[in-house]
Amino acid sequence: MASVTEIKKGSVIKRNGDLFVVTISNHISPGKGTPFTRCKMKSLTTAKVIEETLKDNEVVDIVEVGYNNMQYLYNDGTFYTFMDNNTYEQVQLDADTIGDDAKYLKDGLEVVMCMYNEQPVAVELPRKISYKVTEAPPAVKGDTASGNVQKEIILENGLKAMAPIFIKEGERVIINTDTGLYVERDNT
Repeated sequence: MASVTEIKKGSVIKRNGDLFVVTISNHISPGKGTPFTRCKMKSLTTAKVIEETLKDNEVVDIVEVGYNNMQYLYNDGTFYTFMDNNTYEQVQLDADTIGDDAKYLKDGLEVVMCMYNEQPVAVELPRKISYKVTEAPPAVKGDTASGNVQKEIILENGLKAMAPIFIKEGERVIINTDTGLYVERDNT
């Protein structure tokens, strides 16, 4: 048994006799009242997605899962394929299991796969990922007069992000996968 505050994305918990993988977990501490955690969870048996609000004083049963380092290979339109870096074994996940994180995937990306009973149940992306900018409209003289001006850029995997106007096509930028926001140029 564990405290609600220990729940994070990728955790597998047992609720009402069923196993759920947590896809979104937000711990909230309001100014008044007791803190709580809002969770979005997907059942491992029925694939049904539920949302629950858990109070901090509640106790949950977090099930032990294993973590494997894997590399993203490709999407065939139905499944996302990953390869275990040690055994070279390939596993496939559907779009529902990956959720919104699919937009951050790019060929060769190193991820951590959460495994339960030798089955993949969730993917943990790196917090920051470097991408090559494939499209960036040019800055126009006078754009900076209004202060912090941004423009929409398109990255190597098709992801669109807002970035400062000085970012050019061909440069590498770092995107935060928690927020989807531009962090900085990648000068490596």
